[in-house]
Amino acid sequence: MSKAKLVILDCWVSPFCMRVKIALNEKGLEYEAQAEDLFGGKSELLLSSNPIYKKVPVFLHDGKPLCESSIIVNYIDETWSSPPLLPPCSYGRAQARFWADFIDKKVFDACGNIWRSKGEVPVEAKKEFIEILKQLEEALGDKDYFIGTTFGFVDIILIPLTSWFFAVEKIGGFTVEAECPKFSNWMKRCLQRESVAKVVPPPEKVYEFVLMFRKMQGID
Repeated sequence: MSKAKLVILDCWVSPFCMRVKIALNEKGLEYEAQAEDLFGGKSELLLSSNPIYKKVPVFLHDGKPLCESSIIVNYIDETWSSPPLLPPCSYGRAQARFWADFIDKKVFDACGNIWRSKGEVPVEAKKEFIEILKQLEEALGDKDYFIGTTFGFVDIILIPLTSWFFAVEKIGGFTVEAECPKFSNWMKRCLQRESVAKVVPPPEKVYEFVLMFRKMQGID
């Protein structure tokens, strides 16, 4: 059987692209990451592969495109079953998908409410962000990872978003470690994994990007 050709249309700073690359790394799959210039002009391949949203990531499996990072990670897990990213029981899988959905709906928007702030960050924006992390910390409990002892689907969905937290902390004037120590320990644990460490950029580099983006948007 010929080897599948796996391509991701990528942007280094996008946490949504990082999710796909981490999932592929966890499965031990070889892939090609094609960098997209999201500011200078999107490629024809991106526009034709994702005509609805015109956004990265796009995952191409033997030329067949898939969009939306959570859907792509799920597809990767179903297509290459070992090691599994979701629990074996249907209830466990449903719970994992609930938290993945919560993360998708809440975390990045709450980050944006802080780093997009003009002038002093509103107290409400900081309070909302920390409250979301506290809810996730409660869901984590005393476990090493969200599904238990094994790094899996929920961790893959969440850990890339934390690459933007240093920027949020600097702009917001607080630290995640002080507010949510258990969550902070989970972050450190995940970042030590090879599949994560070779994908997630240094937080200072993301912070520089955020400052540049704020200038581009006329915030600073």
